[in-house]
Amino acid sequence: MKKMKLKQLWFPLLAAALFALLPLTGVLYTADHILGDMLYQKPQALSGNIILLGIDNAALEEIGPFQTWGRDVIAQVIQELNAEEENKPAAIGVDVIYSGETTPAEDAYLAQTAKDGGNVLVAAAASFGEAVITNQEGFYLDTNAILDFDEPYDALKAATRQGHINAMNDRDGILRHCILKLDLPQGGEVFSFNYGLAQMYAEKTGQTLVPPPTDALHRWYLSFSALPGDFSDGYSVADVLNGSLPPELFKDKIVLIGPYAAGLTDIVTAAIDHAAPMYGIEYQANAIDALLEGDFKREVSNVGQALVLFLILFCYAWWLRDRKALQASISLAVILLLSFTGCLLAWQMGFVLKPLYLPMAAIILYVISVAVNYVRAVLEKRRVTGTFQRYVAPEIVSEILKEGSQSLGLGGKLTDIAVLFVDIRGFTTMSELLEPAMVVEILNRYLTLTSSCILQNGGTLDKFVGDCTMAFWGAPLPQEDVIFKAVKTALDMVEGSKALSEELQEKFGRSVSFGIGVHYGSAIIGNIGAPNRMDYTAIGDTVNTASRLESNAPGGQILVSRVVADALADRVKFTSLGDSIKLKGKAEGFEILRVEGLQSK
Repeated sequence: MKKMKLKQLWFPLLAAALFALLPLTGVLYTADHILGDMLYQKPQALSGNIILLGIDNAALEEIGPFQTWGRDVIAQVIQELNAEEENKPAAIGVDVIYSGETTPAEDAYLAQTAKDGGNVLVAAAASFGEAVITNQEGFYLDTNAILDFDEPYDALKAATRQGHINAMNDRDGILRHCILKLDLPQGGEVFSFNYGLAQMYAEKTGQTLVPPPTDALHRWYLSFSALPGDFSDGYSVADVLNGSLPPELFKDKIVLIGPYAAGLTDIVTAAIDHAAPMYGIEYQANAIDALLEGDFKREVSNVGQALVLFLILFCYAWWLRDRKALQASISLAVILLLSFTGCLLAWQMGFVLKPLYLPMAAIILYVISVAVNYVRAVLEKRRVTGTFQRYVAPEIVSEILKEGSQSLGLGGKLTDIAVLFVDIRGFTTMSELLEPAMVVEILNRYLTLTSSCILQNGGTLDKFVGDCTMAFWGAPLPQEDVIFKAVKTALDMVEGSKALSEELQEKFGRSVSFGIGVHYGSAIIGNIGAPNRMDYTAIGDTVNTASRLESNAPGGQILVSRVVADALADRVKFTSLGDSIKLKGKAEGFEILRVEGLQSK
């Protein structure tokens, strides 16, 4: 038993290990993240503390192509936003890189305007690539090295705060992470554009800004709060310049100024919506909102998820063995429900789980289980059919197939059955006088008759022992009226032997007659023998008694016990022989009766 259980462990262990390795290998990375985005990234109610001023089509039509704008344009926008002290924004973020000097007057105007406002943060950006890094331990290749860093010209840098606008897409091209800060090659660090603006807003409103948890690359997972277009109210920088927006609209708000037209190419594909493009200032707005809300998510390590996945799948694969289709289907539905519910609960608690691998593995294991159980059912059907088709009537085989073959192992159970033994009288003498071929043919004709009578009456043909046939009723499945069926079979055999005797007399000059015994009682029914060779049979005193009744029955007679006669007194005629015949192993007074035939109606 222990060896069997150990053998049954290999598939659950192998399947669980293979599926648990998938998160570590990155297989199905894209599919898993697409499902995760659909499950996790949902629009939320916005606070209204962030206002977008787009460099949009309206502004481009009114002012001209963006490439022709002087720096005085944005300077005028900043000046207008800060014109009234009581309505000043808490922070103004300019998502445009002003590196290098152009027109001195315009450069000075922009720097002075920003300095006067005291609430301006401007963009900077790094260029990444591969570089060989040397340190005290040697050198290595850095695939995310900062090769160049564009920052505002000196005057504007001195008058403002700066924040980098770099965004690092995941390997499937989707933006899910923000880079909190960059470690500059020349030393020092620069925080992100969104973090700088959130910090300025927190300082203005008296909040405490908590930095998000980051990985080794200073990245943090962004829970988007708005779809593309949700942050925008359609405000343009042109609306500020022409005075069409009320100054109080911007009071203590974060104002983001940046490209908001397709031709300006500042577009990302965000996790919250893979189909619609998101402008850079919308991405920044989402990040600022998450920073202010403190809505941070930690991605659970691949190793941790792999271990949990292994344990769950091992238990599930083990449980699925030999389950019926309905149970397996219900369990799959439960696994899927718990998987997605667990992912959402973990998300609410601040943890990001990979949602694809467990449902996918559960579905595959379910399909394998159904397929294996189907194959097992086919093999089981063949096994049951092969085991019983030679012994029992076809309808009983069908019933066994419905019930299953759990009872086909070694062992048995105590069951009430009717047992019949039938034997050819004078067969030994006949076999000594006739040629072997003739003996075999006579024996086959006899066995064909007895077996057909047994099967026609729903009996189980137990065995042939030489010229003796044993059968019983009431097993392997319960039957009704088993005693009558056994006696009716005996009568059919006596009747059939008459025609057979005439045929054999004519052909071989020999006739046959049967002695039959029938008894009813308890016996042990089951597979008896060794694992590699067993017989489905009945053993016990009931069987022995039926055999001894048969051995004492003269040719053409059926002997039964009193229990059989009492059960069929109103349907079968009996003649009591009393205890005139002594059965081996039976005490004095064991009554034997002879069957005379069926009662006339």
